[in-house]
Amino acid sequence: MNVTPDLSVVIPVYNERDNLPELIDRCLAACQKNGRDFEIILVDDGSRDGSRDLILQAADQHTEVVGVILNRNYGQHAAVFAGLEQSKGNIVVTLDADLQNPPEEIPRLVDEMDRGVDVVGTVRENRQDSLFRRTASALVNRLVRQTTGVMMHDYGCMLRAYRRPVVEAMLQCRERSTFIPILANSFAGSTAEIPVKHALRENGESKYSLFKLISLQFDLLTSMSTFPLRLLSLLGLLIAASGIGFGVLLMVLRFAYGSQWAAEGIFTLFAVLFVFIGAQFIGMGLLGEYIGRIYHDVRSRPRFFIHEIRGNSLDDCGDQPDSALYTMVASRANRQV
Repeated sequence: MNVTPDLSVVIPVYNERDNLPELIDRCLAACQKNGRDFEIILVDDGSRDGSRDLILQAADQHTEVVGVILNRNYGQHAAVFAGLEQSKGNIVVTLDADLQNPPEEIPRLVDEMDRGVDVVGTVRENRQDSLFRRTASALVNRLVRQTTGVMMHDYGCMLRAYRRPVVEAMLQCRERSTFIPILANSFAGSTAEIPVKHALRENGESKYSLFKLISLQFDLLTSMSTFPLRLLSLLGLLIAASGIGFGVLLMVLRFAYGSQWAAEGIFTLFAVLFVFIGAQFIGMGLLGEYIGRIYHDVRSRPRFFIHEIRGNSLDDCGDQPDSALYTMVASRANRQV
């Protein structure tokens, strides 16, 4: 029977074959410094470059490594949730696989958790990202702070630590569109934030293209707040008031200068009409986005499908071989492991 780990490190992996050997070695070394029982959960999010095979090999070679294989690509946060469901540690640390956030920072997060906080966030120092990504991140961080009231400065950094009750609370949530740092802070009684190093990506390419970054910002905005709907209502009120005021002005000018002058303003009326039509389309688009989210949440489909789990951290299932394989449909409401 295996000892329940005190620390779990969850790492989503998508096409990171070149980084995986170094990532695993550095994570093992960093976790061993704490002198705690630990597990490293590598979640393959439908990789196509051989990352899956390296994860399974690592799970066979190291008793501390657990490989979770998803049947296809579901996205970073879904992969993290798959890892959270398999984690057993009292403290859970999430980390990206690109090595831009050094695994050597993990002991510092654990030390901060020992002070009694529920969530430890991080702030990337000297970020080695493009100007666009830094600017977008700053805008999102400011919006999130205003919306949630939790004063953290870098919600985009995946290197974070969570206490087990917070993880369990997140796993009970059913919505599909989730942003884990924001969701965790909504359940945390106390939070802390520490600065961490940030390095250039040496191998592979970023999985976030310009389109995906824009899509992510829009997804965050609509998934964590109804502010766009309120903004739409305010904008509609201003446009309607402007239209009424402009109509009154046209009527006054018509009486002052005659009907001939009023006819010359027909194109202005068309412009105003186009503004109204554009506002209607924007409104329908935003409403459609929210209705689509309601549609997905009502269906309550599983967030992901786990094809295979391999590792030595399956003690809750009884005495099993170190490389036992499990196939299951994992849902957040019904944990089957």
